[in-house]
Amino acid sequence: MEQFKGQPRLPKFAVPKRYSIRLKPDLIACKFAGSVSIDLDIVSDTRFIALNAAELSVDAASVSFTHSSKIFKPSKVEIFDEDGVLVLEFGETLPIGLGVLAIGFEGILNDKMKGFFRSTYEHNSEKKNMAVTQFQPVDARRCFPCWDEPAWKATFKIILDDVPSELVALSNMPVGEEKVDGHMKTVTYQESPIMSTYLVAIVVGLFDYIEDHTSDGVIVRVYCPVGKADQGKFALDLAVRTLEFYKDYFSVPYSLPKLDMVAIPDFLGAMENYGLVTYQESALLFDEQNSAAANKQMVSTAVTHELAHQWFGNLVTMEWWTHLWLNEGFATWVSYLATDSLFPEWKVWTQFVDESARGLKLDGLEESHPIEVEINHAAEVDEIFDAISYRKGASIIRMLQSYLGAECFQKSLASYIRKHASSNTFTEDLWAALEEISGEPVNKLMNSWTQQMGYPVISVKVKDQKLQFDQTQFYSSGSQGDGQWIVPITLCCGSYDVHKRFLLRNKSESLDIKEFLGCSLAEKGCRSANNKNNALCSWIKVNLDQTGFYRVIYSDELLAALRNVIEKKDLSATDRYGILDDSFALSMARQQSFASLLTLLDAYREELDYTVLSNLIAVMITYALCLGYCVYGLSLTLIFTSQICYKLARIAADAVPELLNLIKQSFISLFQYSAEKLGWEPKPGESHLDSMLRGEILTALAVFGHDPTINEASRRFREFLDNRNTPVLPPDIRKAVYVAVMQRVSMSNRWGYESLLRVYREADLSEEKNRIIKSLASCPDPSIVLEVLNLLLSSEVRLQDAARGLSSVSSEGRETALTWLKDNWEHISKTWGSGFVIASFVSAVVSPLASFEKVKEVDEFFKVHPTPSITRTLKQSIERVQINAKWVQSVQGETDLADVLNELAYRKD
Repeated sequence: MEQFKGQPRLPKFAVPKRYSIRLKPDLIACKFAGSVSIDLDIVSDTRFIALNAAELSVDAASVSFTHSSKIFKPSKVEIFDEDGVLVLEFGETLPIGLGVLAIGFEGILNDKMKGFFRSTYEHNSEKKNMAVTQFQPVDARRCFPCWDEPAWKATFKIILDDVPSELVALSNMPVGEEKVDGHMKTVTYQESPIMSTYLVAIVVGLFDYIEDHTSDGVIVRVYCPVGKADQGKFALDLAVRTLEFYKDYFSVPYSLPKLDMVAIPDFLGAMENYGLVTYQESALLFDEQNSAAANKQMVSTAVTHELAHQWFGNLVTMEWWTHLWLNEGFATWVSYLATDSLFPEWKVWTQFVDESARGLKLDGLEESHPIEVEINHAAEVDEIFDAISYRKGASIIRMLQSYLGAECFQKSLASYIRKHASSNTFTEDLWAALEEISGEPVNKLMNSWTQQMGYPVISVKVKDQKLQFDQTQFYSSGSQGDGQWIVPITLCCGSYDVHKRFLLRNKSESLDIKEFLGCSLAEKGCRSANNKNNALCSWIKVNLDQTGFYRVIYSDELLAALRNVIEKKDLSATDRYGILDDSFALSMARQQSFASLLTLLDAYREELDYTVLSNLIAVMITYALCLGYCVYGLSLTLIFTSQICYKLARIAADAVPELLNLIKQSFISLFQYSAEKLGWEPKPGESHLDSMLRGEILTALAVFGHDPTINEASRRFREFLDNRNTPVLPPDIRKAVYVAVMQRVSMSNRWGYESLLRVYREADLSEEKNRIIKSLASCPDPSIVLEVLNLLLSSEVRLQDAARGLSSVSSEGRETALTWLKDNWEHISKTWGSGFVIASFVSAVVSPLASFEKVKEVDEFFKVHPTPSITRTLKQSIERVQINAKWVQSVQGETDLADVLNELAYRKD
């Protein structure tokens, strides 16, 4: 039996065809019993059956394999816990052909938010349990023995026994039969279509629901906490419209008779289970009176993402987790396509550049990984649910769609889904479908993007009327990699009317400007025959609208020209964003000076676009923290989505302490224009994006210690405490106000902290609780920060929300957070086990550090406390600390920073 230990995949001598599963959940004792009968096709001679099971107690006496009328009993039954594998050894070779494997088992409704677990809720002031499943990626084995790999597709017949009759019991398919016996009921569901085990789902709890249906009769329901059905209306309408959109886009109808979406109190993100999509409450519920515009957009992207999976992932499924990006990258990209169709006024394609930025940030590490990454053990899968699979995956899909054209791309996807419906695919299958319709060498083009990690930085300069392009692999550390890509280059000269594209296939390539663009560069610009009105074309922008997954470094002359058109708003918002994001990354990699970055920032003084300003805020906060030795590292994702707020770091270790006030003032100065334009009060008819931007700007001003902002926030907060229905604190600015209040909290002045805690404890809306949790640790007093960190580990904070609080830790609290993490590591690792949350703890606390001493301290701690499930995350976090330390040294060596900051802080227009 030892041959089955440590193997990445199950052997292929037995193929499951159909599961019949009976489960009896006990919500009081928090355990369950069950049995499974699996129609199994034995396809080669074997005395063994190997399948997956984890944290289950298997009744060996119940195990049997029946072929025709003969019953085979195993001579040995053993579970290899580290691998989650159940091995049955028989005394004789099993006959080839179909038989039935029967197994009885028991398990625990755990509190880890994976497998078959319990979530808690309150009803009539009484705490109750519900039972929920979360099987992706490899946790169906924690509910029932199965072939827990995406490729082992089968049908599923599910029966739930002894369910309290007053509770709602849901599964993937509609109820076929329900028998009530006193206070209990047995629920039998219709048999599912063929699908993978990670998509099986069960929810048992107390809910209200609202219902609608699509034009072709699919019943759509949103299940909400009792009394909160109104908060599901937005998601319900959105789901119906999204199913209609995808039916048309993929040219394939939704394949099940119903779609349920359920809000779960204890849950991480959302999960696309076939026909039964589960969400954490804040990702599904929207309260018209108390939810922010940003949350409305988050609900929209969450719903459109999960419903995209009903086709791309559920109907057509990746063969193995190496191809996870086929699911997640595509669903991320197409969620923007759907959201843009439903809410064009939100301009979400402009915001998509944030997705690319997240992918670029992670993929700039030497400890990154290819999109297609080998998985050698089930324990490794969790760590690739990251910005590479989701964000880089989505970005290269967008890059390819832009290159091939929208119509060709859509036709190819529809063909791909029709051809592979109900089966499993590899990345090459998607490339083949695209090649067939486009006639382009897609496989050759895209392999360089999926099979090697990283991306290029494209150097652009002009010499002797030639455009010179060079590609090198970009690393945030400043190192030089040896990767090479086939790069779809897009560019324009002086106007978007003069745009060109070509494939950069080599390390270097030169193009004659006049021949390629129809113009020539001169000292005062170039005149283009193709340019409308024969206007001067004095600038060149590469990577139009940031559709390419690469960075661009311009010569000093070209960058200076771009600064001018940024000020004039002659570039699109996505291009203004891209130039800023690239310059920031290049400065961190020490390929451009910080003085150069600061000069560029001044061009954004009158910026009003949400996406651009969000990036500007991120850059500024990061820069301030860099100078304070508490630099960068938490994902910019958190800043872009209003999940981070920092107090400006003190300048530590004698690092340019005389610049502290200049840094504050220069950054505040840059936000004055947008702050005055937006004001504190929502304006009638203002855009969705302005509503989101107001909170971002006010949060930034509070972070940088702007006294008028903090004073006004405090006034509004006091009025809010007296009257929770006051109009002075609308949802879009609450996060900013809460952060501002925490800036003046200390051990000797605890009023703001204790008042916010009271609001948290009284809040009934998950979104409001999250706002507060993400604000508390922004306090500059390390003692208060420690109290907040300890609060995160208490029963007052739900498990999925704990890591949120770490995203806001102030620069003054970074050292405290590291000490806290080490002191509580045993409890943290025991409570959260493996997976995304525990990795988030490590990344959030370690990544912002910025000294080589901290690298050594962290490394030595985890050598003594090894945790295999966070190996990749830990390496990435330590690399970020090393990058930060080098960056700080570089910034300290720039002697002209004071002059540049003075000009930025006190510039008179």
